Amino acid sequence: MCVQRGGNPPGILDGLYGVQIVRRPPQALSKGEAAQTSFTDSPTCEHQNGGGTVTQQHQRLLIRRLWQQRPSCLKPIHCSITCDKHAGETFANVVTSLPFIVLGLQTPRKNLNAAIYANSLVGVGIASGLYHSSRGEIRKILRWADYTMIATTTLCLSRAVRNENPGLLMAASTLLLPFQPFMVSAVHTGMMEVSFAKRASVEPELRTVHNLHKMSSLLGGALFIADDYFPETPYIHAAWHLAAAIGIGTCNKLLERFSKENETN
Repeated sequence: MCVQRGGNPPGILDGLYGVQIVRRPPQALSKGEAAQTSFTDSPTCEHQNGGGTVTQQHQRLLIRRLWQQRPSCLKPIHCSITCDKHAGETFANVVTSLPFIVLGLQTPRKNLNAAIYANSLVGVGIASGLYHSSRGEIRKILRWADYTMIATTTLCLSRAVRNENPGLLMAASTLLLPFQPFMVSAVHTGMMEVSFAKRASVEPELRTVHNLHKMSSLLGGALFIADDYFPETPYIHAAWHLAAAIGIGTCNKLLERFSKENETN
């Protein structure tokens, strides 16, 4: 803070909490300046309480404001933590996380992309189990890890069943994973759904599996929305785990067919 006044007796506020009064002789003021306080003609104004100069503090404040006003795509997700309200629900959520580990271990690993996807499925089950069994401040971090691991799995599955994915899209999705996992999940789940529907339309042996996949996906989506709109209803999240696990299990059939084609080519 730096204030200039004319005519005040010296020494009243000098040195009080680092405030210094800089005065100019009355004869140096023009008619326009005499009626107002000047904040720009002072040579330098510094705080002596360890915070650095006013200029440095202003720069730090400006940087902080710019960082707070960054685009939403560069901001971490805001995780609402509503499940696991009692021990029974926690137990159900942890147990229903285990099928993802089992599915990951059973996923065919006939090429690198399939192996990466299978490992990511195991990671989903582990991250989900750790999150639901956690308490305290670390729970927020594990919730973020849970979302990010799910998005990673959708990215890996999209890459495993589609050779034509643009490299720029894959790179951008990878960069956005820590900040916008839900958006990454939505994009790559949609791409996988299109591939699955196209294959099922021309291969009769995939139609039954695809129908089951559609039903489980619709049910999972409804449960996901209900979990957000009815947070006090118990066991909805565990039911969503099971619906998602069924949908992922049907995707393994598509992955097997895609892996066989790659082997023949």
